[in-house]
Amino acid sequence: MEKTPCFMPAHILLPDAAVPLGQWGCIACDQFTSDRSYWEKAACAAGDGPSALHLILPEVYLADSGLQDRVDKIHRTMQAYQQDVLTRAVDGFVYVERTLQSGRVRQGLVGRVDLEAYNYHRGSLSLIRPSENTVESRIPPRMAVRRGAALETPHVMMLADDPGCTLVEPIGARKEELRPLYEGELMLGGGHVAGWAVEDPALIAQIQQAVLGLSSAGAFGAKYPNAPNNKPLALAVGDGNHSLATAKAYWEELKPTLTPEQRLDHPARWCLAEVCNVQSEAVEIEPIHRVLFNTSYETVLLNLVTWSDKNMAGVHFGDQYHQKFQLIGLNGSCTLSFENPTAPLVVGTVDEFVEYFLENHPEARVDYIHDEAAVRAFSTSAAGEGAVGLLLPALEKGDLFRGVVLGGVLPRKTFSMGHAEEKRYYIECRRIAGEP
Repeated sequence: MEKTPCFMPAHILLPDAAVPLGQWGCIACDQFTSDRSYWEKAACAAGDGPSALHLILPEVYLADSGLQDRVDKIHRTMQAYQQDVLTRAVDGFVYVERTLQSGRVRQGLVGRVDLEAYNYHRGSLSLIRPSENTVESRIPPRMAVRRGAALETPHVMMLADDPGCTLVEPIGARKEELRPLYEGELMLGGGHVAGWAVEDPALIAQIQQAVLGLSSAGAFGAKYPNAPNNKPLALAVGDGNHSLATAKAYWEELKPTLTPEQRLDHPARWCLAEVCNVQSEAVEIEPIHRVLFNTSYETVLLNLVTWSDKNMAGVHFGDQYHQKFQLIGLNGSCTLSFENPTAPLVVGTVDEFVEYFLENHPEARVDYIHDEAAVRAFSTSAAGEGAVGLLLPALEKGDLFRGVVLGGVLPRKTFSMGHAEEKRYYIECRRIAGEP
């Protein structure tokens, strides 16, 4: 069977079964970046015992002194864990079920993605593409951990556009046949998670065949007949974009030191990630709204009309056109829509206006807010900074891939995959520097 070029089985390491899941698994390093108290509580939950927390560098500490000492300690811990903590292994995939706050169960498959099939630059035509712009200044601190690391542990979540449910769901339907790996509650309100080993060669072949089908030129052309190119898109990064970009940057740095033969199978060529079906009801793609501060409803509305006239966008009152949003302020609210949008998705058109507005109103600033109730509270409060909300509509599942295909990448802060505690926790590990 032809092997999929981008998502493959891996030699996946797990801690000894005696290590409590609530002690081992921890949230992604880029969450709670302004909340030291969260990470202090996480340190208490992990204690002095084995924990994935000891393998990562929470970004809340990036500005602290002694950063290199932290990195060195992480590398030493990785070496030690290889010897006496990561005593279990899976040769294949891990099927994961994560119970969300809504009660829905998000299904995923953990395997390795080929970094040769991924490019994080805008306009990439690779099989694996970023869903939003990569801020390259965020890569160097993560590179400090990746260089010299013996292990990786992933919080990267990839999305497949699989309306036929050919990839993940068939494995879930057979989970009773699989070897259980872990089950329990994650630390600090992370909720319930369970994982099973997928090692049967027939199931592995089935997974690879499904990815081949999703990444075929025929399937791509049928979904996106108006795409500006015919290069298929197999997977889009849903979360952990900068961690995947760091793995790619490290691989590109390492490649010149390797022979052509070594480049074919060096473990750093791949990155461990979880793949989910974006079409699943349990994969919650929620919009991130924009709030303009230090301004007024009337000022924003007048500038919207001026900008849309200049750019032929044609903003209209009401929702008669596809790209619609709400403008909310202390002195009014209305529904608006663009007749001739300047970007494939409404968030892109709105962001082009926001950029124009900030250039012309340097006293204003923008913030990106996930919760609709918070946007309304900011925008209708007479106290504090004058705020105007640009409330974006719910994202259709197909919009995420359509935006990437037609626009290159989605605008910054387009969507959130659930709340912070629902992000992927570090659980599985993989060697990226050969045998210990």
